[in-house]
Amino acid sequence: MTYRQSVSSLVSVVRCIARAVTIFALCCAIGLHWFALQSLAWTTMIIDYSKRAPLCQAITQTLDGAHPCSLCHVVNAGKNSEKKSDLQSSAPKIDMICVSRTSSFVRPFVSVEYVARDFSFDVIGRSPPVPPPRLLLS
Repeated sequence: MTYRQSVSSLVSVVRCIARAVTIFALCCAIGLHWFALQSLAWTTMIIDYSKRAPLCQAITQTLDGAHPCSLCHVVNAGKNSEKKSDLQSSAPKIDMICVSRTSSFVRPFVSVEYVARDFSFDVIGRSPPVPPPRLLLS
């Protein structure tokens, strides 16, 4: 393996790791980790409840909200703490990149003087064209 090949493979590995880290950060930013934990909790609850009852009843007990497991409590507490921190940090943020313009360019109004013309029949002096005669085909 040459030096160029090793650098090329290292660059591709770093690019792949950076892409994975970016995707993970975006997933955490939109709250996908809570969705994944809640899905895991529901799955384990369905499996546990289906051991003691029919599957339909296990799904009903899982999703009715009256029988939460310990992981459901953790997920709810985490979601509520994020909501509280979002409400507390409601200070206005200054966006330095997309600042709206304060000045606007308004074009001055310029009136246009149109030439007044008289298009009446007397002024033109010509009669309208007569349509050609029609052939009677009968």
